[in-house]
Amino acid sequence: MIQDIEPHIYHNEYTPVPPSADSFLMICRGRNILLKEENGAITFPCLREAEPAIQDMDGVTYLFTIDGDRFYLPPEGSYAFPEGYREEPVSFLRTAAPRHMAFAAVTAIQLAAWYRSRRFCGRCGKPLRKHEKERMMYCDACHMMEYPKISPAVIVAVTDGDRILLTRYANRPITRYSLIAGFAEIGETIEQTIQREVMEEVGLKVKNIRYYKSQPWSFTDTLLFGFYCDLDGSGQVKLDTDELAVAEWFERKDVPGVDGDVSLTQEMMCRFRDGLNI
Repeated sequence: MIQDIEPHIYHNEYTPVPPSADSFLMICRGRNILLKEENGAITFPCLREAEPAIQDMDGVTYLFTIDGDRFYLPPEGSYAFPEGYREEPVSFLRTAAPRHMAFAAVTAIQLAAWYRSRRFCGRCGKPLRKHEKERMMYCDACHMMEYPKISPAVIVAVTDGDRILLTRYANRPITRYSLIAGFAEIGETIEQTIQREVMEEVGLKVKNIRYYKSQPWSFTDTLLFGFYCDLDGSGQVKLDTDELAVAEWFERKDVPGVDGDVSLTQEMMCRFRDGLNI
């Protein structure tokens, strides 16, 4: 999965030290990021390449560290870089290498979007400022504290013996099969989220809910929780056509899982297909 970057180590502790000349600058424009690709490996501009164009060094925001490399978000603006850099959308990063740099880029895009959307206090409307000791935006007027947005959601593999329920989203460009998924709502447990989402999307009851693994999914500001569960009763699907284009039962040997994909969904599908312990 995209966060599996071993032997590299991701440090998300907020340690806002000033950038060095070799620090990476993650220049994000919407859902795009500036990068360079050489011999199949992506990299990002460093401070020494952009420093002449950055007037406000106090506006450079520390993001995180991978191994000994520090990553920063520069102030919004136009920067000129040596030939070879280009903008790529976040979707490009699903297959980019090396994996730890792709993970850095996706996480940077998530944080950049959060900073852009947290400029003013939602309580009193006054400007927010970056806190000195935490990754947090703070309002000096009313003391409101804003932390990065993380939305809990579930990925649910509904199984019935040697078959599994696979779905495809409605009205989206994604064409490959996936699993039932949905966000947790206020006041419900994750287990209740599973039962509700399965019932809402395909009209089925489930039992024997078993936790598998979690995944930070920065593409959508989401923390995913993966579960396997068993069908409880009839397997007749009642499709929610607003959410899904199709929901079908697949025999284990016919599951179209994608080995080595960055997503928890595909990993869970492949594990079931390969008969691994679930």
